[in-house]
Amino acid sequence: MSSASITKIIPCKKKDLIEMVLDIEKYPEFVPWCLDGKVHNKKESQDLIEMKGDLKVGKKFINETYTSLILYYKKKDKIIVTNIDGPLKNLKNEWEFKEVNSGTQLKFDIDFELKNNFLNLIMKKSFNLGLNKIAEAFEKRAYDVYKN
Repeated sequence: MSSASITKIIPCKKKDLIEMVLDIEKYPEFVPWCLDGKVHNKKESQDLIEMKGDLKVGKKFINETYTSLILYYKKKDKIIVTNIDGPLKNLKNEWEFKEVNSGTQLKFDIDFELKNNFLNLIMKKSFNLGLNKIAEAFEKRAYDVYKN
């Protein structure tokens, strides 16, 4: 299994950053290797937003779609994502948001494992590079869209 954690200060309001992370249908506009994003189901209560969604990731001819359960706990300012179906044997990522000065501290933790052992070996070698590219894409998107 591959795991990593990133903490960054993003120059935008916490509410805006949370909305951006939850808007998976816009991921293809800015997230590297994300080809499509769809929300199939969305329920909202006083303290929870629950969504089921698909992300198609890869390159033109080599891509996979995985389905996830996305839970946003409003009072905790935390998003937890787990896999339901697709090429992932295991996926859990957590996004935690905290207001600091004129921005938001974002803490992102991810654990994942692919069903295909060969691809797992390849992914482990480039995992941190890919994760950093994705983190930079979220940071740039927040800056471009929300510039405090």
